[in-house]
Amino acid sequence: MSMISTGKIIKSTGSWYWVVEEKTGKVYECRLRGKFRTKGIKTTNPVAVGDIVDFDTETGAITNIHPRSNYIIRKATNLSKQSHIIAANIDQAIIIVSLAKPRTSTGFIDRFLITAEAYHIPAIIVFNKIDLLDKEQLLILENIVSIYEKIGYKCLQTSVTELVNLDSFRNILHNKNSLLSGHSGVGKSALINTIDAKLDLKIGNISEYHSKGMHTTTFAEAFELKTGGSIIDTPGIKEFGLIEFEKPELSHRFPEFIKHLSNCKYNDCLHVNEPNCAVIDAVNNGDISEIRYGNYLNILDSI
Repeated sequence: MSMISTGKIIKSTGSWYWVVEEKTGKVYECRLRGKFRTKGIKTTNPVAVGDIVDFDTETGAITNIHPRSNYIIRKATNLSKQSHIIAANIDQAIIIVSLAKPRTSTGFIDRFLITAEAYHIPAIIVFNKIDLLDKEQLLILENIVSIYEKIGYKCLQTSVTELVNLDSFRNILHNKNSLLSGHSGVGKSALINTIDAKLDLKIGNISEYHSKGMHTTTFAEAFELKTGGSIIDTPGIKEFGLIEFEKPELSHRFPEFIKHLSNCKYNDCLHVNEPNCAVIDAVNNGDISEIRYGNYLNILDSI
């Protein structure tokens, strides 16, 4: 008998959605009713992992999408004018990075962080594979960590092979709905598997040709953790394209810029080459990192 029930989307393939019913825990394969595609939503996926939906248990038709507490999006890779919702209703966004094999740029980190800031989602940076770093690279890591910790971002250094800080990684996931993201090959799946072996996520081999990870995850997927909470594992992201950003608001997504903005001579200051710019002064006196400011200029130029 047909019945409307409520559940959470735990996996998506773009046209099919796996929904876990909130009362029974049973998983249903569902599809969207056509009307959702004609509501003018400029995203490639009107529904995302983490969304709460109403659905028909007999036909699998999704009949209603509940309001989101938040979501995080990036520019769609196939259609530049559209966006892709990565996940919805999350407590925190965790970016997993590595400084070697493959190397994650601070530009990529900052694009992720400002997107999280824009959608009011707390972000954490996990620097993985620290066992692969030589002395020089460890000094670079120390400098980068100090930049982000000074701003107020929590940073964690981990190694799966050397069992470094795995308990700390487990603790930051405890009883939270966490989005995990990063380039392919940074060790995201290996990290998750050390926390909860029953997940047994696929681990890809690093391509020797370009030292980027081979893509092992095709679509975002949510997993319940035995220790409490859940993770949303996302496809390895090569680029983090920004969407819905206007140039004047970009500086407001850099927490260390905010206290200086009211001291600029011009209200519409973009902090590029304007006279009496308090942000530029803060860069010159070391209060704002030159690396972060350089990334700000690059991102500003791309908007």
